[in-house]
Amino acid sequence: MHNKNNGYPSSAVAWSTVAILMVAYVLSFIDRQILNLLVGPIRRDLAISDTQMSLLMGLSFALFYTLCGIPLGRMADSRSRRGLITVGVLIWSAMTAACGLARQYWQFLFFRVGVGVGEAALSPAAYSLIADSFPAQRRATAISVYSMGIYLGSGLAFLLGGLVIKFASAQGAVQLPLLGEVRPWQLIFLLLGAAGVLFTLLMLAVREPQRQGIGAGVVVPMREVGAYLRANRKTVICHNFGFACISFASYGSGAWVPTFFVRTYGWDAGHVGVVYGSIVAVFGCLGIVFGGRLADRWARRGRTDANMRVGLLAACLVLPLSLIYPLLNDANLVAVLMAPTVFCLSMPFGVAPAAIQEIMPNAMRGQASAIYLFVVTLFGLGVGPTAVALVTDYVFHDDMALRYSLLIVSGSALLLGAGFLARGLQPYRDSLVHLQRWSVQREAADAAAGGLPQTT
Repeated sequence: MHNKNNGYPSSAVAWSTVAILMVAYVLSFIDRQILNLLVGPIRRDLAISDTQMSLLMGLSFALFYTLCGIPLGRMADSRSRRGLITVGVLIWSAMTAACGLARQYWQFLFFRVGVGVGEAALSPAAYSLIADSFPAQRRATAISVYSMGIYLGSGLAFLLGGLVIKFASAQGAVQLPLLGEVRPWQLIFLLLGAAGVLFTLLMLAVREPQRQGIGAGVVVPMREVGAYLRANRKTVICHNFGFACISFASYGSGAWVPTFFVRTYGWDAGHVGVVYGSIVAVFGCLGIVFGGRLADRWARRGRTDANMRVGLLAACLVLPLSLIYPLLNDANLVAVLMAPTVFCLSMPFGVAPAAIQEIMPNAMRGQASAIYLFVVTLFGLGVGPTAVALVTDYVFHDDMALRYSLLIVSGSALLLGAGFLARGLQPYRDSLVHLQRWSVQREAADAAAGGLPQTT
C-alpha cells in the first residue's frame, strides 16, 4: 500500500492535469448548454414546441450519456484514462459539428445522442485521474477546480449564444464553402466541433498518474462491485439522489432562465446571454471552488462527512432564493438575485464526486462515479428541463407562466434533495469505516491465497 502522502505527482504536474481536464469540461458544457439560449431560432427553423426543444436540451443527450457512462467508467478503472478521454472528445466534437448540419428535428435528436455518448467518457476518467494526483485532504478542492468547467462552459455558452443572436439580427444566414447557406446557430455548432478536435492535441500533455489508495491496481469483478455498492446502499441512494435533486433544480432553471427573462421582462436574448452568462461564469466558478475549499477545511477539522454537509448546506441556502426570484417584477433585481442563487447552486458539484472517491476502493472509483453521473445526469439534465416545460405546457397551458413552473419545479426538487442529504450523513460516515474493513479483508484474502495485494 502507498502512504497517503507518497507516490503522487508533483504539484505542478497535478495542477496542469486539472487545468487541461477543466478545458475539456468547459468544451463539453459549451456543447451541452449552447441550446439553452438558442430556443427561439431553433424552434422557428425546425418548427417544434417547448417540450420537443427540451428533449434536445436534456433527455436525448442525457439518456445515452448515462447508459454509456457505466461501461466507460469500468474501462477507466483499468485502461488508459487519457486515451479514453481523447477518443471521447473526438466523438462528441464530430457530433457537435454534425448538429450544425441538421435540417430536420430527428437529425438533430440523433446527433445530440452522439454528443452524449462522447461526453460520457470524460468525467469518470477525469475524477479517477484527479483522485490519483492529489492526497485526500486536497481532493475536494482539485475536483471542484475541474468542475469549474461546468460554469465556465455554461457561462460561455450563454455569451456565445447571445453573440450569435446579435449577429443573426444584423447579418442573417452565412454562406460557407461546400456547405452552402447555414444559419448563425448552425455555424456556432460547426465552430465548436472544430475547436474540440483541435483540443485533443492538448491531451498529449496529460500524464497518466500511478493508481493510488485502497484497491489500487486490482481488477475487481463486476459482482464484487455490485456487492460493495449493495453493502453501502443507504449512502449511495442518499448521496446520488440528494445531489441529483439539486442537479434537477440547477439544470431545470439553467435551461429556462434565459427564456424566462425574454418572456417575462421583454429582454432580448442577446442581452440575456451577456448578463446571465457572466453571472453563471463568475458566480458558478466562485461557488463550486468555495464548496470544495469548505469541504477540505471541514475535513481537516475532523468532519469525515464534510462533502455531504456542503451539499446539504447549499440546498438549504438556495431553497428560499429559488422561491423568491421568479415572483419579482423588477428584471434587474432578479439579475442581482441570480448571483447568490447560482453561487449556492454550484457549491455541491465538486464535493459530490469527491465524496464518491473517498468511500470507494480505487478499482471501483470509475464505476461508482459513472453510476453517480448516471443518476445525476438522467434525473437532472434528462428530466429537469423537460419537467419545467411540461408544467408550462400542460399545467398552465401558457408560455407566460414560466416563472411559476420554475418556482414549483426548483422548490420541490431542492426540498427533496435536502431531505436525502440530511438522511445520508450517518450512512456516509459508516461507509468510510466499511472501506477500511474491506481493505483489511482484501489483504487477508490475498495473503491466504499466497500472494500480496497489488499496488501498481
